[in-house]
Amino acid sequence: MQIAFVVYPGMTALDAIGPYELLRSMPQSEVRFVAAKTGPVVTDSGVLALGASHSFDDTPSPDIVLVPGGSNGTVAAMNDEALVSWLRAVHPTTTWTTSVCSGALILAAAGLLAGVPATTHWVCQEILGSMGAIPQPDKRIVRSGKIATAAGVSAGIDLALWLIGEIHGPDQAKRAQVEIEYDPQPPYDAGHPSKVTPELLEEVRAKLAADAQKPPVTSASW
Repeated sequence: MQIAFVVYPGMTALDAIGPYELLRSMPQSEVRFVAAKTGPVVTDSGVLALGASHSFDDTPSPDIVLVPGGSNGTVAAMNDEALVSWLRAVHPTTTWTTSVCSGALILAAAGLLAGVPATTHWVCQEILGSMGAIPQPDKRIVRSGKIATAAGVSAGIDLALWLIGEIHGPDQAKRAQVEIEYDPQPPYDAGHPSKVTPELLEEVRAKLAADAQKPPVTSASW
């Protein structure tokens, strides 16, 4: 089973790396990090790069596609014709087309979420709706046919576990979960907008808006 993780400048590393650590453990899986061309791709921190191992042209028929989000790279990715054209081309033959966080906006830009229930990071729900999807802000994972979308950043780990269960059954998913000791016990219960004060939520919203206005990352800052 070929798994293609899309990578692009300004993406958030955990959106892809969390699911990668789980999905690569599936039996007979082949993992690819794909972009328009191979080579290093700098993430939104400006100091961490991921390597695109294969090009879009090299990957015409992946079984699973995962599109990550990015704090200041998503808009450019939504307007990247090579990326959205590849998504349109491969989606008809994928087994699963998936996204994490604002990666759902990229699926929407490719025309894959029109009238489709989907989720994304809480700050992007309204935008997702304006692009024709049916936002599901209270759900961590939303499946609609072979499209599966996950909420913000950390939800990608849950998405990957869910996918393993769908493909190989719950026992395999449990093996993968205990292998990485994924046993969340956060010291704070503030992981959803409904669980924090309006004041705190606005502070975070302002920070995310400022991050989105930063110049897109195109090369490492070191």
